[in-house]
This record gives sequence, C-alpha cells and structure tokens, in this order.
Amino acid sequence: MKLYDFKMAPNPQRVNMFLAEKGIEIPTVEINTRERAQFSESYMAVNAVSQVPVLELDDGTCIAETMAICRYIEELHPEPPLFGSDAKEKALIEMWSRRAEFMGYLNAADMLRNSSPAFEDRGLPGVPGGVPQIAELVERGRNAMGRFFDHFDQRLGESAFVAGDAFSVADITTFVTIRFASRVEVEIPAAANNLNRWYGEINSRPSTAAL
Repeated sequence: MKLYDFKMAPNPQRVNMFLAEKGIEIPTVEINTRERAQFSESYMAVNAVSQVPVLELDDGTCIAETMAICRYIEELHPEPPLFGSDAKEKALIEMWSRRAEFMGYLNAADMLRNSSPAFEDRGLPGVPGGVPQIAELVERGRNAMGRFFDHFDQRLGESAFVAGDAFSVADITTFVTIRFASRVEVEIPAAANNLNRWYGEINSRPSTAAL
C-alpha cells in the first residue's frame, strides 16, 4: 500500500493522525497541492477529482475520501477501535463525526477557500480554475464556527470525548477542524472551558506529532 499525502492539508492530517493512533506506518507519496500537483495527469489517473488523500492498495485499487480510507484501515487493524465496538458506539461516533464535518470543517474550508489569495479563482476543491471566491461565505463561515464551538463545548461538558467515554475518529475530525479554523484566525472562545480542556488533552496525545 501507499498513501498519496500532503501533510499540510487537513484531510491528510486526519488520516495521518488515525494511522498514528493505530500504530501503523504506510509509505507515502507527497502531492504538493500548493504547487498544483493534484492536477497533474499522473495524479488524476489516481484520483479523477484531484484531491488528497488517496490510499492505493497493492492490487492497484485506489481509495479516496478520508473516512473511506480510515474505515478500510479499521477493518484491517480493528484495535484500538476508533469507529466503535457495538451498534450504539458506532452510531454515536458516526453522528458526532458528521456534526464535526458539517458544522465545523466545511465552514472552515469555505472561509479559507474564499479568502486566501492562494485559492483565487479556485473556490471549490479539485477544480483548477474558473470558480470565483465568494466573500460572503467567509462571514457566514465565521458565524457558523461560533455555533460549532458552542455545540461542542456543551457536548464536552457531558462526556470526556466527543462521542462518549473513549477516544474515536470523531475526536480526530473535531481536533483537525479546530486546527484548520485557526489558519483563518478563528480560535476556540476563551469562555469555552470544556472545549479548551478537551483540546489541550488531545493536543498532548503522541498521534498529534503526525500532523
């Protein structure tokens, strides 16, 4: 197997943190998206939508999308279980992972793509040009991140980890989302004591060294 990776990008960071929690190392091929390597003919043969990460199996099968890669690894290496061990755990982890993505990650991505000069004319991922930035999405994303912080602060006042009593892929998605948001100068509010506590604890895990 090999992983097409770009360690500065948040979705590859989610996979790398997942692998570190599993204690697994996979050879990597860097696709420098800052240099638009994702649009090369050779890489588009790997992933036609020009995004990272992609896991290429030994038989040549290419698995794109962060959660698909993580689920594949979970099937091969079920310990520790990062997607849950029973029906209830699996459902809660799925629920909170999706909330982290839809309430947080997508808004942080909108803010970056619609404000950074690096993404001028590339307002959507995987598109080499012709998609203008929309300034209004930056303000909308900032407002939405406030709701994300409030919701997850409340949740982490009720449980040690995002989806319950054990660390899971939902914590990885939430943690990387918060790191991602800081790139557009959106930080956890000081008053969000539960979220700040949790963030400090996750940040001290050895797996964050993979980011």
